[in-house]
Formats: sequence, structure tokens, C-alpha cells
Amino acid sequence: MTKDNILFIVIGLLAGFMIGFFFANSVNQGALLSTPASSATAGIPSDGMPQGGTLPEGHPAVPGSGGGGAIPEVQAAIDKARQNPTDFDAQMKAAELYYQIQRFEGSIEFLKKANEIRPDDYGALVQLGNAYFEADKYDDAEKTYTKALAKKPEDVNVRTDLGLTYVFRNNPDYDRAIQEFKKVLDKDPNHVQALQNLTVAYTKKSDAAGASATLARLEAVDAKNEAIPKLKEEIQKLGGK
Repeated sequence: MTKDNILFIVIGLLAGFMIGFFFANSVNQGALLSTPASSATAGIPSDGMPQGGTLPEGHPAVPGSGGGGAIPEVQAAIDKARQNPTDFDAQMKAAELYYQIQRFEGSIEFLKKANEIRPDDYGALVQLGNAYFEADKYDDAEKTYTKALAKKPEDVNVRTDLGLTYVFRNNPDYDRAIQEFKKVLDKDPNHVQALQNLTVAYTKKSDAAGASATLARLEAVDAKNEAIPKLKEEIQKLGGK
């Protein structure tokens, strides 16, 4: 649920867990676009038409249709959205289908239109942030999540995603990420995603003490978390326990 520009081994191995949480967050936010990151990348260009008229081998069918019936549904939704530029639902449907086949630039196009139609729609704004994130546009994702949080500052899932934008960008800002994860934990001390991501951020900063303390909290909340062994290994490399 991805293009993870990771420069450190612990992030590389934990990226799947972090992004998995990211998508779980989207579901918790009541989002429409909740396809897992593991979906195969589709071969549909910006005009919505597939190369050769069929889905690439191994591509998942679009939900609600089977096999070869997926492409006409996608194209019909895209055509409807473009022919009805003031139809909010049509923009969201086209964005959803693009998102599900991991054509995030296409999803961004229609989510931006949906946001123009209903600038106060929280779900559309969050989904635009998610699409920016998946397109590796972390600065845009940050700005969009920040706008969303101005509307609902108590949304710990969106704030966790905001924190991740500072971790994944080309020039990471781990201090800012830590700040955002701590804000989440101030509201929800047992927020698993924030605990895990905070541990990673501390590790990236070579703060063994902070990482160890946060990992202990994570273990207390989610002892079976699959990231824990690798996190312990990386903390030990820093001289922590």
C-alpha cells in the first residue's frame, strides 16, 4: 500500500507493518478507499484505458466485478466523473477505483475535484492525503493531513499518518515525527501504530533509551506484534536493551 523510500534497514523491514497500519487507519476513518498495499500495480494509463484491453497478468479484479468485466467498470466510472465534473459521488467513485488498482495519480486527480466540490468533506480530504502519501508526495500529504486535522484535531489515526510523512520523505524530520506520535499517545496511550512508529523514529535518531522505553510500552499493549523482534535487534545495535 507502496513506494517506501527507506534508507535504514529497520524501516525497510517494518515498512509493510507501518503501511498496513496506515491503511487500517484509513478504514477506521470511515474512508472509501481501503485497498491493501499488497495489491498489484495496474497497467492503466492516465486515460483510463488498459494496454491491450485486458488487466495485466496477476492483477486483482476490481471489487464488484469479475475478471474481464473490471475494465469496463473502471472506464465507465472515469467517463462518468469527467462528464459530470460537479458530481461529488462520481469523482469519489473514480478516485476509489484508481486507488484500488494503485494508480494514485489518477486517484489524486479525482479527489482534488471532489475536494473542490465539497471542501468541507472530511473523508474526501483525508483520502486525498492518503493518495498523496501513496504517490510519494509526502509534502502534499503533510499539508492535506494538516488541513484535515484543523477540522478534527482529535483524529489520532490521521495524526499518526501525518507523523509518517516526516519519516518517509527524502529528508526525514524525525523530531517532528516524534512530536506527532507523542500527541497521538497523549490522547491514546495504547495506540499501537503510534507506539511502533515512535519506536522506529527513536531508532532512526539513534536514541536507544527512547526506543527501548517505547518498545516496552508496545510489548505491553501488543506482545505479538511482528515488528518487535526486529526493533529489539536494531535497538541492541545502538547499545540499548
